[in-house]
Amino acid sequence: MRISTGPLTSPQVAYDIARATAIHDCPDIPFTSRETYLAGFDTPPPGQRVERHVGYLDGEPAGLLELTFPQLDNLDNVEVELMVLPGRRRHGLGRALHDVAVERARAAGRKHLIAATVDRHPDGAAFAGAVGAAAGLDEIRSRLDVTALDDTLLAGLRADAGKHAEGYRLRRWVGVPPDDLIDGVAYLEGRLNADAPTGDINWQPEKMDADRIRRGEQRRAARGSRSYHAGALLGDRLAAWTWIVGDLDQPAHAWQYTTLVDPEHRGHRLGMLVKLENLALVREHKPRLEAIDTFNAASNTFMLRINRAMGFRAVDAWTEWQKNL
Repeated sequence: MRISTGPLTSPQVAYDIARATAIHDCPDIPFTSRETYLAGFDTPPPGQRVERHVGYLDGEPAGLLELTFPQLDNLDNVEVELMVLPGRRRHGLGRALHDVAVERARAAGRKHLIAATVDRHPDGAAFAGAVGAAAGLDEIRSRLDVTALDDTLLAGLRADAGKHAEGYRLRRWVGVPPDDLIDGVAYLEGRLNADAPTGDINWQPEKMDADRIRRGEQRRAARGSRSYHAGALLGDRLAAWTWIVGDLDQPAHAWQYTTLVDPEHRGHRLGMLVKLENLALVREHKPRLEAIDTFNAASNTFMLRINRAMGFRAVDAWTEWQKNL
């Protein structure tokens, strides 16, 4: 069987491979639509450069390599997503695409390849180990079944959290943060890699500012996604913030992203409070919502405890791997 690789020339090929592998590997996660996926080629997140390469078996496209090169921070890293069609695995194509990743990372002066595998497919972890990567962070994907929410329970959680948050007020918004909050959002988002567990993965705090947050939201909207936010303020200062993102053409599904509380304001149940406020917001805007997925480090017991109380339940376990070049 003849193996070859080359730069991606057809976005449609990338979509077909990415969709087929995602449906096979995680069938419970709705895969993004063709329109939203292809829009991402022209609207990557600010501060990222993406390369795509295709792997061929006997001249037919059978694998896809996506390499994300951070441009503003974490300049030693390359994020790797390596996909091989389910029926074309174990022929050496994954190894050939891995070699491309190493070559391109070295050419860019990068020192670390970072990728993830899921426990439901142990061959992914076996491959990562075989190419010299080391497990660096254990994560859990949890899902909230929105169709089975107990609103009485949620109201009780909110009332209890509110007792500990006297003096704080809540704000909610959709898309780009208001001008009086955007600097606070940038500050909290920039704390993520410092405050959330990163294990042995070489993630450093991202350099966030209002412009990067604004451009990120604008590009997200251009891709056909919408973000929903809630924050807690003390006076004029944003003390806690959380957000959820969903594709407009995926009315039944969304992703819970960052939740952060400023260290100076911890101990007031603000994490629970803003998550409950934002859940109410996203349910208003996405009335057909059925499920929200989220990732947490397995060691992040604080956030996992909040999520479990709200109704999130573990679905599968993931591992982030790092190969040092």
